[in-house]
Amino acid sequence: MTVIPFRHALILAAVAFLTTGCGLSAELDRESNPARTGAQESPRPPGTGPSTAARTLPPGDAEPPSSVDAQGCPDTGVLVSTGTVNAAMGLRAMPVTLTNCGKRDHRLNGYPDVRVRDVDHERMDVTVLKGPEPITQLDDPGPHPVTLTPGESARSVFVWRYSAVDTATRRGSGVYVEIAPAAGVDRQTVQPEGGLDIGDSGLLGTTAWQRVVD
Repeated sequence: MTVIPFRHALILAAVAFLTTGCGLSAELDRESNPARTGAQESPRPPGTGPSTAARTLPPGDAEPPSSVDAQGCPDTGVLVSTGTVNAAMGLRAMPVTLTNCGKRDHRLNGYPDVRVRDVDHERMDVTVLKGPEPITQLDDPGPHPVTLTPGESARSVFVWRYSAVDTATRRGSGVYVEIAPAAGVDRQTVQPEGGLDIGDSGLLGTTAWQRVVD
C-alpha cells in the first residue's frame, strides 16, 4: 500500500481546538469521572500525537493509482489526516483534519463520508452516523457552510464505544478508514494509530466539519 508523503505541517496546527470548540474535554471528563470525585489526570488532548496522512481512493471499491503532486497534495486539493485516539472509560474519540493543500478554495457543508475496513481490507459492518448521538453527547455544530482557502483546515471528531477485539489478529478493529469530505467525493485511506476498536458495537459517530481556528 502506497502512502502519500506527509509534508504539510499545517495539518498539525490548532490541535487544541478540539478540547474547546467541540466540548470534547468536558465529555471525556464526564466519562472518566462521572461523580467528579478525587483528583484525576487530564486526558491527553486529541491530535497531540502523530498524525496519519492519507492516500486517495475513488467512491467505489477499486484501487486507483496514487495521484499526488510533488508536495504530497492529492489531485482533489485536500489532504486528510487523523490525530491520536483519546480514550476515557469505554468512549473513544479521534480528530480528523481536512486541509486545503491546493490552490483554490474548497467548500464543505455537512459530514464526512466514511467507510471502515479491517486488517484484510474487508469492509466492516459499521453504521456511520451523522452526529455523535446516541454514542455520546459531544457538541456537534451541525451542517453549515465552510469555505477553506488554501492552507486552511476543518475538523470532524469520530466517536465510538470500545468493543473487545482480537489483539493478536486485530479482528474487529478498523485498521483502514476511508474518508471523503462528502458523499460522492474521492475518499482517502488513513491508518489511525492504534486503529478503531469498534468490534461488534457497529456504530461510529461523526461531527460536522468545522473550521479550525488558530
